[in-house]
Amino acid sequence: MTTYDDRASLTDLTTTAERVRRSVESVIEGKPEVVRLSLTVLLAEGHLLIEDVPGVGKTMLAKALARSIDCSVRRIQFTPDLLPSDITGVSIFDQQRRDFEFKPGAIFAQIVIGDEINRASPKTQSALLESMEERQVTIDGHSYELPDPFMVVATQNPVEMEGTYPLPEAQRDRFMARVSIGYPSAEAELRMLDVHGGLPPLDDLQPVAHAHDIVKLIDAVRTVHVADAVRRYAVELVAATRSHPDLRLGASPRATLHLLRAAKASSALSGRDYCLPDDVQALAVAVLAHRLLPTAQAQLNRRTAEQVVQEILQQTPVPTADGGTQVQPQHQPGRVPYGRQQPGARRV
Repeated sequence: MTTYDDRASLTDLTTTAERVRRSVESVIEGKPEVVRLSLTVLLAEGHLLIEDVPGVGKTMLAKALARSIDCSVRRIQFTPDLLPSDITGVSIFDQQRRDFEFKPGAIFAQIVIGDEINRASPKTQSALLESMEERQVTIDGHSYELPDPFMVVATQNPVEMEGTYPLPEAQRDRFMARVSIGYPSAEAELRMLDVHGGLPPLDDLQPVAHAHDIVKLIDAVRTVHVADAVRRYAVELVAATRSHPDLRLGASPRATLHLLRAAKASSALSGRDYCLPDDVQALAVAVLAHRLLPTAQAQLNRRTAEQVVQEILQQTPVPTADGGTQVQPQHQPGRVPYGRQQPGARRV
């Protein structure tokens, strides 16, 4: 792997990420936090689940992110009759060669858009499990690596809507984060009408970064330092979900890894080469909530997983630079917290 100067890499990261952010926000009006989370997941080598009602721009967000980067893109429309082989590929017997030939499926792209993923059967949904975790596909005993970078951006409608199949727990756990776009404000909706004038907003979108740029930025994110206190804080947050009385299923160790990787990417997007507890806190709901299952009593009381995560954030002590704890982080600008990494020190 190529080694890059940390400072130069972070400068390149923020510059390139800013170009991508502006490109996506030219299509997705008034949702800067949603766009930032999408970039965070991309640079953290994760996968993004976008859940909301029809018509608010779920697929458009995924397409805008993909079009802003000059990379291979495939779109899968999930329907009840979609087969797993349509996603992963299939081996076909070639009569001339007297041998089987592998025909890659739609998953073989750098950014895969899974549209309305919860309209396909659970059997078809499970076709994504290996590719999302191991970045490879195994067909007839042969493993085929997926391209780099690789990201699945899936959209789904709320489970209350007709014709949906709830994603199984193992599938949800593969997604690094879940986001809801929500309705735009009246001002943002007016700007959308003024700017696009009824024309498809994606038509004028041009790539502002290349796939190899994203690979370099991912390498830069890996160099971000996470202090022991911040790692322990993330572990305590996740562990609290496993013993909470309102949850019958807590977050997995994979959730801890995803939370720290996302926090490192968020730190880099902010121009820092070290993580703060603020980074972990800001991403906790997006990274953890979709993995949790409330108890029946909690559902009767209309308690949501998001509310439980917010409660855990309020109750879990936050580490400070001097080794103590506090209820809420109070980062001081210009202060270098948690011991900047010394040369040769281990990174996570």
